[in-house]
Amino acid sequence: MKMLIAFLICAGGAASAVSAWAQSYPAKPVRVLVGFAAGSTTDLIGRVLATKLGEGLGQTVVVDNRPGAGANIAAELVSKAPPDGYTALLANAGIATGATAYVKLNFNALRDFTPVTQVSATPHILVTHPSLPPKTVKELIAFARARPDTLNYASTGHGNSDHLAAELFSYMTGIKMVHVTYKGGPMALNDLLTGQIAMYFAGVPVALPFVKAGRIRALGVTGVKRAPVLPDVPTVAEAGVAGYEHILWSMLVVPVATPRDVVAKLNREAVRALEAAEVRERYAGMGVDPVGTTQEQASAYLKSETAKYAKVVKAIGLRIE
Repeated sequence: MKMLIAFLICAGGAASAVSAWAQSYPAKPVRVLVGFAAGSTTDLIGRVLATKLGEGLGQTVVVDNRPGAGANIAAELVSKAPPDGYTALLANAGIATGATAYVKLNFNALRDFTPVTQVSATPHILVTHPSLPPKTVKELIAFARARPDTLNYASTGHGNSDHLAAELFSYMTGIKMVHVTYKGGPMALNDLLTGQIAMYFAGVPVALPFVKAGRIRALGVTGVKRAPVLPDVPTVAEAGVAGYEHILWSMLVVPVATPRDVVAKLNREAVRALEAAEVRERYAGMGVDPVGTTQEQASAYLKSETAKYAKVVKAIGLRIE
């Protein structure tokens, strides 16, 4: 009995210490890793969030770009980081597609992370170089069918959201294209602007300024409805590929053993930041919808998206070594 009482006292003391530590969190800057280069869609979304989130936490929130390997470098780093709330990952839909598409990964998206909140949702834009003859989605499909394995397209890495957008498009239309990878949207767009790449399923925030300036041509958006920032651009579905839909979302996650109180505080402040008028205005101008969910909703969404894209990846035969 004495041993039991001693154990309960120690356990209570430990719980109190953890609670006190969590209440003092954060005591130093928080790092949010992004698996893409500066200026990419996920990076732009992350920087807007980081500024406002830092205000709520009372500490600087630093965006740390770790591009490469389809954003898996950043994800693996966070999966192995100390679970103390000072290292987080702003993942995007690629973490759900990559879970099935990659033959081997050194982390498991569902096992190694605790979702904090879904941050955003935005469609991709199918954009082409103005010198490419097709001016509509139907014309592009006909053009590509007549020239199998010659039309090249960009992505920010194997298994990423923009890669899957293109693979799904290819699968549903029966066209064959050449895949060229980059470490971020700005690099992909640069080669599109110079004509080295024919087409790209770009994130709206990255491509929007160049579409409006007439430097690239927008043929369709990948959502179920038109983007408010590009009301004259049809969805890919209404432009000729019935049933096509693909959304680029982002989600804030932390290492799985991060204390619940810390995760709860991150969730509370992140959601508050996403509800702020200035953040919503910034996102709207970029063509991004802020979301903000509970931890439970974010976890359920990650599970459902991983299951959904497992079926898509299997259907299109996408396997990445």
